[in-house]
Amino acid sequence: MSGSDRVIEQLVLGFWRLLDWQITPQQCLTFLEQAIEAGVTHTDHADIYGEYGCEREFGKALALKPSIRDEIKIITKCGIKPAFASLGLAGKANHYDSSTQHIITSAQQSLKHFNTDRLDVLLIHRPDYLMDADEVAQAFNTLKQNGDVLEFGVSNFTPSQLSLLQSRLDFELVTNQIEFSPYEMKALDDGTLDQCQLLDIKPMCWSPLAGGRLFAENDEKAIRLRHVLEQVGNEIGASAIDQVVYAWLLMHPSAPSVVLGTGNIKRIESAVAAKRLKLNREQWYRIWQGSTGHSVP
Repeated sequence: MSGSDRVIEQLVLGFWRLLDWQITPQQCLTFLEQAIEAGVTHTDHADIYGEYGCEREFGKALALKPSIRDEIKIITKCGIKPAFASLGLAGKANHYDSSTQHIITSAQQSLKHFNTDRLDVLLIHRPDYLMDADEVAQAFNTLKQNGDVLEFGVSNFTPSQLSLLQSRLDFELVTNQIEFSPYEMKALDDGTLDQCQLLDIKPMCWSPLAGGRLFAENDEKAIRLRHVLEQVGNEIGASAIDQVVYAWLLMHPSAPSVVLGTGNIKRIESAVAAKRLKLNREQWYRIWQGSTGHSVP
């Protein structure tokens, strides 16, 4: 089965700020229902978000309407072990753990948090310098055989790290979740997006708006980009520059998914509308030029 047969939607709801939104489980459920109505059904999480609290809060919303679980897909991540002071770990080192036991234990804990019997996709959150690819493969195989996790992927992996892990698996990884935006374009040149096309893996783009820098920063790069995005937006009929960013990302031939980090349904609906916007190649490269500050050779 190729990656194209297991498509992750173009737009994904990101819940890493769920606790910051300060909403009740019922309000979270309502937001999720509105997003589904708008056509966005895939959700992105990680065990550590909200100091291990976001998955639980999302699970509380699902528990209010168990049938909604079959209308969505849950993507979550594991492998980072932060030294949260709230957990009595002050003075310890943040570290990674991609051991077989940690991956299995983390996945099983996520299942409990979400009140579900399966995770649709599980990702290794960050490359682990001590990663034993055979151990990761053993964990993935166990979780897959048990039906706990349906598909697997990685996050923030280099092409060589992804290739190493893929070499130990009898099934295909479905995504590499990476930072990619007009402000941060490293993935265009380091082989990451080339590999996604080569292996028919769909990249997921986190921080597509550069953590808000495209709106708020006054550095030379951000100012240039805002000017170009507004200019192109006027040309293609966009209502806001974030729509131009989404259209720019979605134009890449690796067929990216864009992770949206907002709890505002109006912004979700605006992002959905952006899928209808089309840039030409000159406009795409004009935005690239706005980021780099120079023309292509």
